[in-house]
Formats: sequence, C-alpha cells, structure tokens
Amino acid sequence: MKVLVVGGGGREHALVMKIAESDRVEKVYCAPGNAGIAVDAELVDLEDSDLSGLLAFARDEEIGLTVVGPEVPLCAGIVDLFTENGLRIFGPNRAAAELEGSKVFAKKLMQKHMIPTASFRAFSDQDEAMTYLRTVLDWPVVIKADGLAAGKGVVIVQGLEDAEETITSIMADRQFGEAGRTVVVEEFLNGEEASILAFTDGATIAVLEASQDHKAARDGDRGPNTGGMGAYSPAPIVTDRVLDQVSRDILVPLVHALRKEERPYRGILYAGLMIGKGGAKVLEFNVRFGDPETQVVLPRLKTDLVELMEATIDGTLEQVELEWDPRAAMCVVMAAAGYPGAYARGKRIHGIGDANALEGVTVFHAGTRIEDGDLVTAGGRVLGVTALGDDLAAARDRAYEAVEKITWEGILYRKDIGYRAL
Repeated sequence: MKVLVVGGGGREHALVMKIAESDRVEKVYCAPGNAGIAVDAELVDLEDSDLSGLLAFARDEEIGLTVVGPEVPLCAGIVDLFTENGLRIFGPNRAAAELEGSKVFAKKLMQKHMIPTASFRAFSDQDEAMTYLRTVLDWPVVIKADGLAAGKGVVIVQGLEDAEETITSIMADRQFGEAGRTVVVEEFLNGEEASILAFTDGATIAVLEASQDHKAARDGDRGPNTGGMGAYSPAPIVTDRVLDQVSRDILVPLVHALRKEERPYRGILYAGLMIGKGGAKVLEFNVRFGDPETQVVLPRLKTDLVELMEATIDGTLEQVELEWDPRAAMCVVMAAAGYPGAYARGKRIHGIGDANALEGVTVFHAGTRIEDGDLVTAGGRVLGVTALGDDLAAARDRAYEAVEKITWEGILYRKDIGYRAL
C-alpha cells in the first residue's frame, strides 16, 4: 500500500525510514518533508496544517495509511476529517488530542483520576497569576503556557522577579502566541526525567523501550528549554519496578479515564515523567511520537511499525508482539547557533555522507532544504545524528564521532548527551 507521513522534521524522517522497511508498503510520501526525507520518500508540497489539501491528496493517490507526526494537525482534527471520509489514519482524534493541546485539561484530568503529577494552579488572568505567585514560599516553580508551543512553553522560575518577567512575557507579550492565554503554575519536581512511548488501541497498551531526552540548550542542563537537544535509549533510570508503576498508576488509568470522558484514545501516547524517590510523576502527556526520542526508539524496534499502527487502528494490538534490538541508541541534535531563539538559515552543510558511512550511524534531517543544488540549514534543529552501539557508552562515542564529520557555519550541539546514564 501507499503511506503518507505528515510532517517535516527529524521525527518524520525516522518514521519514513521505518515505515519504508515494511513489506506491506509499496511507496511512501511525506508532506511537506525535508531534503533528507526526499531521499527516502516522495515529497508532497503541502504544509501539515493544510488538512483539506492533505485529504484531497490522500484520496487522489489512494493512500492506504496516513501517519501524523506533529501535534498541530492532530489537535486540529485531521484524524476526524480523514476517518469521516473513509480513510485510514494513525493518531488520536481531536477530543483525545486535547491531552496535549491543553495543559489545563491534562492536569485536571490527572487530578480527577488520581494520576500522579505535580500540584498546580491555572490562571487566565495575569493579575491573578501574579497575586498567587506572591504567596509562593517554595521556589523554584514551573510556569507553562496552556496551549501548543513547539515544546518551548515551559519555564522554570527561581524567584518572584523571574516569575513576573515570565508571566508578562507569556500572557501580555504573547511569547508563545495564543498558547499563552492561560498558564499553569505548578510545583517543581525533583528527580530525573524519562520518556515512555506506548501504543494503545483503547483497550491494550503496548509499552515501548524507555528513552531520555535533554531539553536544555547547553551542557549540564543549562540554558533555555528547547524541543530537545538529544536522547538515548534505553534509559537506565526506568527500571522494571519503575515501568510497572508507570503502567499501573499512569498509563492504564489514563486510557480508562479518557474512555470514561468519552475521548477514547487510539494512537501513540507519550508520557514525559519525573522519576524521584516516590516513583514516577507525569510532567506532560503528548499525543504523538516524541522528537528526538523517536530517533533512538525506532532504530531499536524490530517489530514491523506499520503492523503496529494498523493493529492500533483496528483494535487488535493484543495480537502484536514487540521485538527489540538489544543495542543502545544515542542521538545528538545539531542545531543552528542561537536556537531556540533567533537563528540564521541557508548555511551550507558538509560531511553528512561521511557521517552516514560510519557503521550503525543514521543522520536524520530535521531542518534542511536544497538551495541552488546545495544542502543548507532551514530550521532551528537541523540534524539528529543517531548511532547504535553495544552499550550507551559505545553509542555515544560513535554518535560524536559522526557529529565531528559534519560542518556548517554556526553549529550548536551539546557535548554531554547521555551524561546522566554514563
């Protein structure tokens, strides 16, 4: 069959490559894709926000399965639209996707159904938010924009002055646009972060191997939050005991809760966790594959990804067994200098072929394009360099060996990916 992947980042490149491996797949399209994805799929000149255009393309090309990468089309209802028109599509519907689309909705759902998470308050009035923050005695606290902010709408504030600046930036200056009309103020959780991805058809939950990403822009987890500067899998902090607790106290109650709320969930579920002395608590839920977590989890997955997706759609997930490559994977994100703030585009990239030639290395394109015959930068996060190794140390060494072969003017990347595990 023909498969359409919606999106154009590193996550989508990883999805395209894994989907193309399936014996069920005849051809892969990607809308809009990027320069690297163009090697593995036919690009479609449609933005992921053009739902009607994507629908028309899927009809005209008789697409057998559409796979949605980013959160924006999911929250806009692309799954509802395709389903209503008789097309098969992987991902949650609009009602279920509110789990990511609104942090207030997600926090209230967790509170109602006793899913472990940080205590919180939500505010739609800037003055009320500041009045509350003046009563805070235990700093730091976390301030989050309610809506979608490309993974950047979370700020850890160390004191009242910092909090005032952040609230003004989000609610008055609209740093994150309409996503900041409402904010969540929540307690700061101590511990170590990890990510769990799980397929669910609304009845069965198939939990994938754990991963851990690095959100901060600079080494030592310093600097502003980004969409993710690197990741690795497995994550040693997620022991069997932790995984049992996550399944029992978080994933199973969440799937049941959404069904009770008449928002049945089918798709991939992402749980961002803080693991501390008391076990795991939820930092956030996402309703799609994580980025860059996908770039370390999918290379280790031996089960046919398309089979997993179709079983999720059909409600037959219990019939599919997960099989894993025992090797570890590490991804180092190479970004444009200035990211997540302002950054230059159009810088010529060299050395990707040399990096890809290393054993166990795959360079996923996140923000690239072809300009006058040259490969150039076209985004904040430009590449995700992933390497497999016998253990995390070997994967790290190979990933950084590959990173050193790639150059352009103005590169930003962390040199300590995986430091918590190693």
